[in-house]
Amino acid sequence: MKVILKNIDVFHPAQKLNKKNTDILIEDGVITETGSLSEKKYADAEVYDFTGKVAVPGFFDMHVHLREPGREDEETVVSGCNAAASGGFTGIACMPNTEPAIDSAEVVEFVKKQANNHLVEVKVIAAATVGRKGEIISPMAELHEAGVVGFSDDGAAIKTAGILKRALEYSRMYNLPVIEHCEDESIAGGSMNEGLNSTMLGLPPIPSVAEDLIVMRDILLSEYTGGRIHIAHISTRKSVEMVREAKAKGLKVTAEVTPHHFALTDDAVKTYDTNTKMNPPLRTKEDVEEILKGLKDGTIDCIASDHAPHSAEEKEAEFEHAPNGITGLETEIGLALTELLHKNILTLEEVVNKMAINPRKVLDLPVPTFEARQQANITILDLNEIWTVDLSRSKSKSKNSPFDKRLLTGRAVAVVNNKKMFYQDKFIEL
Repeated sequence: MKVILKNIDVFHPAQKLNKKNTDILIEDGVITETGSLSEKKYADAEVYDFTGKVAVPGFFDMHVHLREPGREDEETVVSGCNAAASGGFTGIACMPNTEPAIDSAEVVEFVKKQANNHLVEVKVIAAATVGRKGEIISPMAELHEAGVVGFSDDGAAIKTAGILKRALEYSRMYNLPVIEHCEDESIAGGSMNEGLNSTMLGLPPIPSVAEDLIVMRDILLSEYTGGRIHIAHISTRKSVEMVREAKAKGLKVTAEVTPHHFALTDDAVKTYDTNTKMNPPLRTKEDVEEILKGLKDGTIDCIASDHAPHSAEEKEAEFEHAPNGITGLETEIGLALTELLHKNILTLEEVVNKMAINPRKVLDLPVPTFEARQQANITILDLNEIWTVDLSRSKSKSKNSPFDKRLLTGRAVAVVNNKKMFYQDKFIEL
């Protein structure tokens, strides 16, 4: 089948590509030609006019919770992939805090099988320790052979420095990162960021130093072992500063941030809306300002959703007892464009780097290109469309987001990958 993406701008920072109002010819899912195509090329092709839209390498979210196996009532691999496609992603990496945890080749293969032939490519991050209990290193060689792209005890930091040291030494053999949820549980355990708002609201606090202590530990052990540490959902001013210093020393340390940690502060919790409850918690204005600085100067490599679906019944509880986390796949690009691009925090090049190129570099994955004979792996953006978030139309099985009815500027209008296109709310075979 021949498909032409007509009158589209093509932008790829790594290829130094910035073509205006051009065409892309795709045959059987492979890019065969770009440029001004002759009328003859159009004769037997399906044509989609994307005038004013921008084609960029397919966006990749490296921090997604798919809940399967174990909590298929909240999300499945397929429903999560549908949400990813709807949100503008052609690839995601799923986290291992499932039931059972992804700590064996069998569970890895199960997840990959569920995602088989979907437009959205699913890469698997495995547990760093058996059962994510922080006691025994997971079978990393077996997991590497099964194709995992990183290790994490996501939802909790690896329990001890000794276990983390061993995990870094083993993962280094495969050049895979250890991805850390940085939180010292001995001083955490609350419901929101510690500060004036937690005192006023009477909610148990989570001090920012709980994150900072583990970030410090992890950086020191990365330096000592030569292993790769990736700081997940960074949220505090001090943590950003420590990662910046580690990078200046040439250490193998990378970091990601979520849209909710640069778009909201702990003032949002004043509503007692449990959709503002997450871990790490929403922080202060000063923390957000440092995050924005870290995004701009390259300290923070990636933007990721930390997509965490929960059932309505679980979220409809007292704030203290509600689970942490929000859905994010379908609002992530809109929030990034609204809060970063249109507020002149980041350029389009920097947004594409942090949402398409750097996540793949962190996970040692190939970056899609617009070269001939390459599989079409494309996100198509409308940078200026003004739209309102409507969770009732979400492809996710869960609707737990504080951004419902939020007005945003910019979104993904289509994605192409794996011989499929998601456009105008439906999947099209290419």
